[in-house]
Amino acid sequence: AQKNPQFSDDTATCMVFSETIHVMLLTHDKFRMFCTKPIVDAKTSCEVLICISADSRDEVDAIVDKAQAAGGTADPTPTQDYGFMYGRSFEDPDGHIWEIMWMDMQAATAAMAADQLVQG
Repeated sequence: AQKNPQFSDDTATCMVFSETIHVMLLTHDKFRMFCTKPIVDAKTSCEVLICISADSRDEVDAIVDKAQAAGGTADPTPTQDYGFMYGRSFEDPDGHIWEIMWMDMQAATAAMAADQLVQG
């Protein structure tokens, strides 16, 4: 991901993952401008499930490695490897868990069709 300085300041950072995926990271004070509900402690409560698609297994590993190098914790949940689908996760310093997934859609479709034949 790259930081977009146009939408970043001391209270917010815009991270650009692709042309269609931008993630805004906000301080609590900035976040309160958009939400009147109490802000939970992400280390003790679950507030969101964030999953980002990757283009390859190698990209999944690279993203998790970069997150760990930036202060995150790699693999707080078990790695998922089904051959046609591969996923890992990282926990950011605030306690949010991000899942990074890659899927070979053609192989996944074939696996689901084969499973339906066995069950059918």
